[in-house]
Amino acid sequence: MTLAASAQSPDKPVPLSTLTAFSLPGLPLAAMVVVFGVYLPRFYVSLGADFIAVAGAIATVRFFDIWLDPFLGLAMDRTRTPIGRYRPWLILGTPVAMYGSWKLLDPPAAPSAGYLIVWLLTAYAGVSIITLVLAAWSAALSPSYDGRSRVYGITQGLAVLGSVGLLLLPLITHGAIVLGNAGSMPAVAMIFVVAIPVASLICMLFTPDRSATPRAAHVRFKPMDFIRALSNGSLLRVVLADLVLTLGPGTTAPLYVYFFHEAKGFTTTEVGLLLIFYIGAGLVGAPFWGRVAQRLGKHRTVQLACVAYAICQTALMALPRVWPGHDLAQTLPTAIGMTCVGFCASAFLLLIRAMVADVVDEERLAKGADMTSVFFSLVTTTTKIGTVITVVIVFPILKAVGFNGKEGAINTPHAIFGLEMCYLFAPIILVGIGGLLFFGYRLDAKRHALIRAELEARDSALSRAAAAESLVGVSSNLAPNRSQ
Repeated sequence: MTLAASAQSPDKPVPLSTLTAFSLPGLPLAAMVVVFGVYLPRFYVSLGADFIAVAGAIATVRFFDIWLDPFLGLAMDRTRTPIGRYRPWLILGTPVAMYGSWKLLDPPAAPSAGYLIVWLLTAYAGVSIITLVLAAWSAALSPSYDGRSRVYGITQGLAVLGSVGLLLLPLITHGAIVLGNAGSMPAVAMIFVVAIPVASLICMLFTPDRSATPRAAHVRFKPMDFIRALSNGSLLRVVLADLVLTLGPGTTAPLYVYFFHEAKGFTTTEVGLLLIFYIGAGLVGAPFWGRVAQRLGKHRTVQLACVAYAICQTALMALPRVWPGHDLAQTLPTAIGMTCVGFCASAFLLLIRAMVADVVDEERLAKGADMTSVFFSLVTTTTKIGTVITVVIVFPILKAVGFNGKEGAINTPHAIFGLEMCYLFAPIILVGIGGLLFFGYRLDAKRHALIRAELEARDSALSRAAAAESLVGVSSNLAPNRSQ
């Protein structure tokens, strides 16, 4: 069995078999995001840690972690190896993510804040490498505007299967593994230890790793290039939108179990099953929004999804609390509401990532530098910043209103009301801001087609010049001068 080496033709859709193999690392990655975002804070609180201690540990890790992606992006854009540009990084990130997640989810009794910081930092480092690899590699799989909507729609949709499979564990194991129960977390850790390397191996074997554009390897980046990159108006809008669209739905993640268990009356098992409807909606939602983007354009589709999200989130909040012994008729409206909210939220990640790929082409035409990984590192960094902000803000608020997060704790109506307000207002306001940011956005399908035509003409000229240079030994100056 050999590594897939050839890149797809620019005009030929990427085969579904290739996209499936490429998407496999996204399955355990998506499951890890659910565990780390929704269950990990509650898990450590249940082990005896204080709300403030957990929030402080997560904030500390994210403070260091947010600086990692830009430097990873610089390194990836300089990487040229016989096995490709991205495969070596996937090989590096796989064992780091495996070991970090194992230590994090199978801690000793009464783990300290220092223990949480060390192994959360390790796990996040591995996740960061794999996430950035997949994001940048996706852009290389298909260079066209609509082709990227398809690639990101399918890969994000398939990644949902990882989260859904994890959330189905209570049913699959007949209650032996229940997310949210402290005793089940070591078993979840072992699932990651097995799934991550298997998925990464299949991805590396069957996904083409596109070679660099002509002369791209000669471009050298400096730290100030990150500041100059944000002078690109299209990228700045996308980065800011990514931040608020992460903050919006992300605010609900650390509150999710508390909200549906304490405020809405569902059992811990039912809370996990309800999350299946939210995340599982992305299996249909991601390809759907990808198709809509091919008709309306990516930024208009994001705006449409923002409005739909605000409506569905408001309707979900208005649903009444269920009571002990409730039947399916009482559960069904909440399940439908979670499906609608998840369906709308599935548009944000995939479309923002696809838009970054288009901005990369715009920048390469203007300045001659292939900064794919660098640009993607900026949006993965904003995602991390958003995660920090949500935990740092909402956990102290919960403590301030007297909410007790330990298993079996009884909370006052005042504490429950504070929980509900945290869950309600932030997502709708922040998602609304994200939609507003795309008024006046200019990088649509028509403009991107012109950019791609110029890039392909220039790359063809560079290739011919390089061939002539190798024959006659004469240096060519066709490559754009980065210093101009």
